[in-house]
Amino acid sequence: QVQLVESGGGLVQPGGSQRLSCVASESIFNRFHMAWYRQAPGKQRELVARIRTDGIITYADPVRGRFTIARDDAKNTVYLQMNNLKPEDTAVYYCNARVPILAIAPPEYWGPGTQVTVSS
Repeated sequence: QVQLVESGGGLVQPGGSQRLSCVASESIFNRFHMAWYRQAPGKQRELVARIRTDGIITYADPVRGRFTIARDDAKNTVYLQMNNLKPEDTAVYYCNARVPILAIAPPEYWGPGTQVTVSS
């Protein structure tokens, strides 16, 4: 099964920027929809952004206009560029790979997560 490893987390000041990376252990080209989720303390994990194999992108309302997701299939990598960060963006950010099939519960895989803390 594919393994995912996130990097790029850390402490950033409000209004700052940060880029997260997620590297997959095998090819993601045409094989996985890729996404970023986040989970803040005491809250459920939520979708941040998804980029499908066909390039269609979805953003959660709280991040639209501030975050940008991109994938580089040649490098088996997906990125999350985060701009104008706010304290409420503080969370553990998880990379997700989901098999693009029509099913109630398609196979999906998760990285271990990377902490992003937005604070002055």
